[in-house]
Amino acid sequence: MSQALVRIAAGWLLGLMLAVAGAVVAVNLVNSTVASPQQPVREYIDALQAGDGGKALGLLRATVPPSNAAMLDGTALQTSASRLTNIQIGEPEGRPGDRVAVPLEYTIDGSRLKTEFLLEKTGTEWIFFNTWAFVPSRLPTIDITVVNGSEANINGVPVNMPNGRNSFAVFYPGQYEASLNGQYFSAPASRATVTARDTPVAPLNLLTQATGKLKEDVSAKVKEFLDGCAAEAQKQQRLQPDCPFYFASNNRVQDGSIKWSVTEYPNVSIEPFDGRWVVSPLDGKAKVQALQQNSFTGAWYPLDEEVDFSFTTRLDVSGDTVKVTPQLSF
Repeated sequence: MSQALVRIAAGWLLGLMLAVAGAVVAVNLVNSTVASPQQPVREYIDALQAGDGGKALGLLRATVPPSNAAMLDGTALQTSASRLTNIQIGEPEGRPGDRVAVPLEYTIDGSRLKTEFLLEKTGTEWIFFNTWAFVPSRLPTIDITVVNGSEANINGVPVNMPNGRNSFAVFYPGQYEASLNGQYFSAPASRATVTARDTPVAPLNLLTQATGKLKEDVSAKVKEFLDGCAAEAQKQQRLQPDCPFYFASNNRVQDGSIKWSVTEYPNVSIEPFDGRWVVSPLDGKAKVQALQQNSFTGAWYPLDEEVDFSFTTRLDVSGDTVKVTPQLSF
């Protein structure tokens, strides 16, 4: 064989070796990037951040337990994922049975946290490229209760709370914040961070309180009732009207001289009790003025007395409507 043919053959062999080496490098590069176990994790986190619950659920290959699904899509899901910062996907760690664990580190509220995702090799594409998928799992849930309430707000989404409680399926990792900001009832925010599918999540208990608006409206209705009662007692010229207040006297009182007025209105306090909201007993003072005649001397002299009174009410709140029903006993 001539030297020229030898050089040509050597050139072809070198080219082939370089091509093979390049192909091996390309395959390894693909298997360490887009065909790596980290890729499904990247896509899953991207889906959470986009609020695309359908895609996230498909990637995670997770089943949804019997629960409320309000946290699995849209604003609620985006809000949960937005609380993850400084996200880093680590190197796969081998596990038995063609499985790997992919660590994900992130920060929530200043704390550095970690979640491990278990993935399994499902085959190859185009002979050389590995395919990976999450090992099928079940989504975790968060239980939420609200004292004497039937609604709440979770991650910016209003939700119903039948009988004051509900259970919500959630994606992980993420953070979920529940609160109540109603016109008449509110509860400070309470947060739960979910880092894994099998880590127990403490229930979120919303401690509902009556708002200042409710107290104002109830106070106004109590004042309206007492003023109306005093006016009716004066109109009827009665010392013992159908009101929380009355005055007992053995003296004769001159017709047309009786005047009633409320001098101290009750302070309203609203508290939860036995699954409903109750107004604490209402204490106040009223004044009666009149002309009375001494039964022994016959002399007329002024009556000017302040009396204490106390009564209870029934409180009913429905939407934007407040009803206060006095409970009087005679």
